[in-house]
Amino acid sequence: MILHVNNVTKNFGGVTAIKETSFSVDRKEIFGLIGPNGAGKTTMFNIITGNYEPSSGEVIFRNEMIHGLKPHLIVRRGIARTFQNIRLFSSMSVLDNVLIGFDFQARYSFFEAISRFPRFIGEEKRIKKRAFEILDYFGMSAFAYAKAVDLSYGQQRKVEIARALATNPELLLLDEPAAGMNPSETEELGNIIKKAREDFDLTVLLIEHDMKFVNQLCDKVLVLDYGKTIFEGKPSDAIQDSEVISAYLGDFHHD
Repeated sequence: MILHVNNVTKNFGGVTAIKETSFSVDRKEIFGLIGPNGAGKTTMFNIITGNYEPSSGEVIFRNEMIHGLKPHLIVRRGIARTFQNIRLFSSMSVLDNVLIGFDFQARYSFFEAISRFPRFIGEEKRIKKRAFEILDYFGMSAFAYAKAVDLSYGQQRKVEIARALATNPELLLLDEPAAGMNPSETEELGNIIKKAREDFDLTVLLIEHDMKFVNQLCDKVLVLDYGKTIFEGKPSDAIQDSEVISAYLGDFHHD
């Protein structure tokens, strides 16, 4: 087990977004967090990554309680995320967006940086080389010096995931990674996520509305409805569960 969410509740004034929710994610698992809009999925992501503090309950990562820590400290512990609405620096190059992910890993002091000491120069070369390796992994190295804003939507998604991987995470949170993609892009993304799990030794927690994508990719899912858990188990079982169908899936049919 790499992540354990224990009895977490999150209130916003008189509104309960998450209510007494618990789940665990095993190392190298691809775990889906699904449910209708307003179910509390992104709120849960924000709690795990330190953007919100839970009203009650615990978030445990690698046997260490992390709830209440600032987001940058959680990144340093090995958790990275992407967002439902892509958050690239659109005026910056693709390469510079990925280099930002290496920021806290740089092994030189501020004084060495402004003085351009040899250690700073060597470290900058190492980081740039690694950034190109990650971009190449996503087939994006040819766009390294293009502005992020000039890329297609699917390409921007890849760059955002590449930037998250640059932080060297153990747990990667993906918020609707396939949103806005066509079927071929979605299939390619699924293959990339499965391959990255092995190549980067990753555990993946994702929010996604495309149930065919979830069913093909995830080992396990948790279904939320109005902040409460209504199902946990295999995605193939979720799509046949009457409560899940009633709350979320409607007339979805598994191929």
